Amino acid sequence: MAAKVTPAVNAAKAAGMPHRLMEYEYDPSADAIGLHAAAAMGLDPAVVYKTLIVQLEPKALACVVIPVAAKLDLKALAAAAGAKKADLADPTLAERTTGYMVGGISPLGQRKALPTFIDVSAETLPEMVVNGGRRGLQIALAPADLARATKAVVRRIVVQ
Repeated sequence: MAAKVTPAVNAAKAAGMPHRLMEYEYDPSADAIGLHAAAAMGLDPAVVYKTLIVQLEPKALACVVIPVAAKLDLKALAAAAGAKKADLADPTLAERTTGYMVGGISPLGQRKALPTFIDVSAETLPEMVVNGGRRGLQIALAPADLARATKAVVRRIVVQ
């Protein structure tokens, strides 16, 4: 496996967050990369969260953290962000803005800190798993620590 030092790992350390690093064999051909990651690590998909970069109107990007098996509710996100509407950002723009490759985007240590929204389901977990800033690397940490470090808004933002 590749190095375990990424801006996301460094951000977790700098914030003093207790965390664990987890690795798995990334499969770019997987239909659902997050679900593949959960299965490869032997984890319940309910504790593994994916990071999405979204375009909010007018002209703003945001970071969204939702369970890997869930679908983002774009209307709920727009309402939580006070935006007219929301849509998934162009992958090239997401990579350029965050400094991470798609499939490796972490809510931590982004090149440009984006407003962050975490689905409320994370609050019930003692630990959640998010991308560690590289394909195949995940960080397990307390949801409250992630929310604090990213100054996240915690709301219901997945389709019910």
